[in-house]
Amino acid sequence: MKSEHLMKRFGDQMVEVEHEVLGAIQRVPHFKHEHPPVRNVNQQFMDSFSPLERAALFITVRVGSLGFFLIILFWTCLWLTWNTLGPRNLRFDPAPAFVLWLFMSNLIQICLMPLIMVGQNLLSRHAEYRAESEYEVNLKAEKEIEVILVHLEEQAARLERQGDLILQILKQLDVPSGAGATASEKRTQT
Repeated sequence: MKSEHLMKRFGDQMVEVEHEVLGAIQRVPHFKHEHPPVRNVNQQFMDSFSPLERAALFITVRVGSLGFFLIILFWTCLWLTWNTLGPRNLRFDPAPAFVLWLFMSNLIQICLMPLIMVGQNLLSRHAEYRAESEYEVNLKAEKEIEVILVHLEEQAARLERQGDLILQILKQLDVPSGAGATASEKRTQT
């Protein structure tokens, strides 16, 4: 009988506490995510080229490959071998001078050097786009982490407030600290 009365009183006070808690706790303001979407810097990079810049980038990428190196190596070995070991009457750039080979090699170098430099400048522009994009993403992530931290702090405050209210209810009921034991636990203790 006493336990039924205690439970009824506890239930009534819980309803009062719920109303008090719901009235005391204010919702966490939700931050609107009104920042621009993440840009595709690769597409922005490709769209920013003029036709000449596209050609320079194409040449830079191809010249900087192992395939181009192997082509030049094969061409040089074939040229030097033919003009050193080939039939004397068919040699067109006789050894040891290799004047024509040196002239053509220098022409290739003179033409490719400015194109490679232009291509490297274009690739550095791409690196700048990527760095700017990463900075924007980091700023967005920082703002979203701040929102999450505010929510976590608010939840911790709510839990603390609810714990305080439960302690107040228990004090009002004058329930001893061991009263939370179940009936089966009390039977095993006796």
